[in-house]
Amino acid sequence: MTTIFLVFIMFTAGKFKLKSNQLDNESEIIRQIATGNQHAFTLMFDFYQRFVFDYGRKLTKSEDQAGEIVQDIFLKIWLNREHLASVDNFGAYLNTMVRNHSLNVIRKIANEFRYARVLQSELKEFSEATNEQLDYNETKRLLNEAIESLPSQQRMAYRLCHQEGLKYEQAAAEMNISARTVQAHMGQALKRIREHFKNNALAWPILFVALFK
Repeated sequence: MTTIFLVFIMFTAGKFKLKSNQLDNESEIIRQIATGNQHAFTLMFDFYQRFVFDYGRKLTKSEDQAGEIVQDIFLKIWLNREHLASVDNFGAYLNTMVRNHSLNVIRKIANEFRYARVLQSELKEFSEATNEQLDYNETKRLLNEAIESLPSQQRMAYRLCHQEGLKYEQAAAEMNISARTVQAHMGQALKRIREHFKNNALAWPILFVALFK
């Protein structure tokens, strides 16, 4: 059922129509969604998708990101539909979901840019100034290779903190360990990634160019 609705969301996310401010009989529709009613979910999705897209685009300044936010938000609503029974104001609930998810997307992008700049700075001593163009896909492959080579706990800490933008405390809750341990895993992960790039220095005159040109 989840797969069916994921396909449904991806197929229809681009078909936006402007609606009035409130869904008719919304409380009953939300109640039906909470019990697994697919038709009710379709009505809610069709009504609110424009709002989610517009709000996501306003926050992220990106139509591509907004389209992904639409998919993520409605999939999350469907997967956690049982919780809707306790929601008193769905409009406010949805507003909060979109805002928080959009801010997480922005935080993730900012972290990726920040890490790209830090890594580029740290690798300067291993490269000489040159006009040689580094292939983007190969650079990304090298970084992914370094991440995949990390021990499982370090890899998870890196992905949660650097790629998903979680704070140490949030990552600690996800990993069921202390924030201090997460910080230690992050330090070791970054050290190993730097060493991986250093070990490939002879093959790469310029090891790193910002991932987002």
